[in-house]
Amino acid sequence: MKELRVKIVNKSANALPCYETDLSAGMDVRASLDGPVTIAAGERMLIPTGLYMELPRGYECQIRPRSGLALKRGVTILNSPGTIDADYRGEIGIIVINHSTEPFEINSGDRICQMVIKEYVRVEWAEVETLSETQRGAGGFGHTGVG
Repeated sequence: MKELRVKIVNKSANALPCYETDLSAGMDVRASLDGPVTIAAGERMLIPTGLYMELPRGYECQIRPRSGLALKRGVTILNSPGTIDADYRGEIGIIVINHSTEPFEINSGDRICQMVIKEYVRVEWAEVETLSETQRGAGGFGHTGVG
């Protein structure tokens, strides 16, 4: 397994994002709030984390929902996965939405999302007039059957 050292500033009272198990790909991220906030049913809100990072060139940070919050509470992350670019130096904020019919309270220290650090490649376009043929061709959106 490849390891990567990433510079991070933590202005919250919470521990740094961490892996909950040895084989976890995502690190849990916690809310950094002065007091509880309530997200009404159908409402969205930007939740601060108190975290700032400096990713190396060629890496991004993806912000993803926590499956338990989505299933049990109907609370998830918009713009998912959110991308934090290597040149961003501001505070990491999480756009949380409450899809349930009940208000949802977030307290400082609550785990609100996961972050995954990913390597990426830069694309150099090769503009052409035609593309190679494949068995699938232009078929999409369920062309291979129902479901």
